[in-house]
Amino acid sequence: METRPYVSWELMNSFLIDAFKGYGVPEEDAKICADVLLESDRRGIESHGCNRFKPIYIDRIVAGIQNPVTKIDVLKETPTTAVLDANDGMGMVASYKAMNMAIKKAGRNGMAMVTVRNSTHYGIAGYWVTMATKAGMIGMTGTNARPSIAPTFGVENMLGTNPLTVGFPTDEDFPFVIDCATSITQRGKIEYYARSGKDTPAGMVIGRDGSAMTDSNQILKDLTSGNAALAPLGGIGEELAGYKGYGYATVVEVLSAALSAGHFLKYLTGKDEAGNQRPYGLGHFFIVIDPEAFMGTKSFKKTCGDILRELRASEKAPGQERIYTAGEKEYLVWLDRKDKGVPVGEAVQKEIIAVRDALNLDYKFPFE
Repeated sequence: METRPYVSWELMNSFLIDAFKGYGVPEEDAKICADVLLESDRRGIESHGCNRFKPIYIDRIVAGIQNPVTKIDVLKETPTTAVLDANDGMGMVASYKAMNMAIKKAGRNGMAMVTVRNSTHYGIAGYWVTMATKAGMIGMTGTNARPSIAPTFGVENMLGTNPLTVGFPTDEDFPFVIDCATSITQRGKIEYYARSGKDTPAGMVIGRDGSAMTDSNQILKDLTSGNAALAPLGGIGEELAGYKGYGYATVVEVLSAALSAGHFLKYLTGKDEAGNQRPYGLGHFFIVIDPEAFMGTKSFKKTCGDILRELRASEKAPGQERIYTAGEKEYLVWLDRKDKGVPVGEAVQKEIIAVRDALNLDYKFPFE
């Protein structure tokens, strides 16, 4: 049962917009950033919601490694492709432009792909593919990230958590959206564990000596110093097929960096050779497919929906009440939260108050 206080969506949205504006983000860009963060909380993916707005975005702007004003250059463009340079601006703003470009190009040509380089954290990957599903199209995206994952048979963090995310429009009330890291867990989830005073489950993180780590605060320190790494999806070694997660993480790394001639692997630590902070220089890719160019959008949605319904109707394991398909649990969270608001834990409450007071914003929250 939820015990954290709720803040209305309207109040939190207004606050986040004003907070971003207070640190130099233009109003229209601030609206995009706020909506991306709140979409995470709407779906119950709190590792990328309000929980992260200060440490990942505000603090980086203050540190001078992320530009609040996003200057986007189009480096190359064809009828079905484009390469954008975000110039270390807000990754969510650059991604919004990139996905809109991909949707428009796919609508004209059937398929499209846009890549972005020199970017920053772009929030929940599912936000971008859902832009496509709302347009009746298939969306795919991925991003590289600061090194966290060790290759199979290795212990050094080399690859980011690199989500490979896909969204399908359906004839149901919600799309199919598979949005997950190519590691067993991701840094944001460990940050959430640390803020909540919880240990990280054993098997998700390996130390430099190859042993499992569970102390969430120590893991965050050791991930930064290189003394810990996330296990790839599947697990450590070959026995549980961790090489599959390692391989998919590499696919995302290549698509995020090579097509845009962007940065990769160890460059993405956010530190230079002397240990000083620098922009992360992340890369993203966005692929959109218009089903109308194949057998039609209506046909696609029905077939996709039929597949999902048959999966959910299949025989359940003993003791299990139901089978879910990707995106369904997130939709159910939204149904539960839409009239309640955003649940805000104590650590995030303190950050919200600190930002409000630093900017002298006129807000009063229900948890005060």
